[in-house]
Amino acid sequence: DRKGADARRDPKFEVMNRGRRSVALDLKTDEGRDAALKLINGADALIEGFRPGVMERLGLGPDVVLDRNAKLVYGRMTGWGQDGPLRDAAGHDINYIALTGALEAIGTADGGPVPPLNLIGDFGGGGMYLAFGIACALLEARASGQGQVVDAAMTDGASSLMAMFYGMREWGFWNEQRENNLLDGGSPYYNTYQCADDRWICVGSLEPQFYALLREKTGLAGDSDFDDQMNRPEWPNQKARFAKIFRSKTRAEWCAIMEGTDVCFAPILSLSEALDHPHNKARGTFVTVDGVAQPAPAPRFSRTQPGTPTPPVTPGHDTEPALSDWGFSNDEIAALKQAGAI
Repeated sequence: DRKGADARRDPKFEVMNRGRRSVALDLKTDEGRDAALKLINGADALIEGFRPGVMERLGLGPDVVLDRNAKLVYGRMTGWGQDGPLRDAAGHDINYIALTGALEAIGTADGGPVPPLNLIGDFGGGGMYLAFGIACALLEARASGQGQVVDAAMTDGASSLMAMFYGMREWGFWNEQRENNLLDGGSPYYNTYQCADDRWICVGSLEPQFYALLREKTGLAGDSDFDDQMNRPEWPNQKARFAKIFRSKTRAEWCAIMEGTDVCFAPILSLSEALDHPHNKARGTFVTVDGVAQPAPAPRFSRTQPGTPTPPVTPGHDTEPALSDWGFSNDEIAALKQAGAI
């Protein structure tokens, strides 16, 4: 962490920082840079999220650190990537996914694109692709003895997540009109519906056998207007019929009819409701750490199960003990403190 950085709120709410120790360094001092280099010498991987060129200006670029630690995997996380005309521009998830076609494809036909939280760019196309790239590079380094740079751009990752849809577009099965396709709210059997109590449910009855069960559970098994599942011109009329039917019962009543069946059904839960759903509780999908409810670690491992995450800490909370554990002597730590680097 940056030396002198203040927590924006009580650290226990910084859920994404859980399970980590924090060393706070001033990388603009020679001593802070040298301390970072010593940490890097003993590391398997380094992740940095500055704009392109910043690490080089700090004296911590790939050429420097890979010369010292040949097996290091150097992970670089940016929105636009390390090169290209936009590389130096500021941006956020919404901008990165806009450039990939993903944002344009999400939303209603008459309401415009809808930001899908910041899941597609930041977390899916960004963090997850970076993590996967680092894991791949670590495996390769075991065999070759050589590290490398992983250039993880959110535009690249989000575009990769859209691969299926680009393939369907080239095939002619996906058009560029929102809410007019199989998975974007266009089809009646892969959609969301409001219930009598104004709560919502969703169905994803894509396969013919699941679609047949959906028709049975909604009383439409014998209605010939629903025989042709792929009759796109009829989808708006079919959606209206389904909407009327789902409006006739509460969400709880539809759960009693459909949940756990092969309709491919689920109630649409709020964050608060998700914490208490029986399936999530049975699997321990959520945990409470220091009084804060949050998702449990994922995925799960058969042999090396992670424990309950430790609470997040303030920046620099572990500077001295962590440096000691990574091989710094008491004299070195004292010198860093005297220089103002920690």
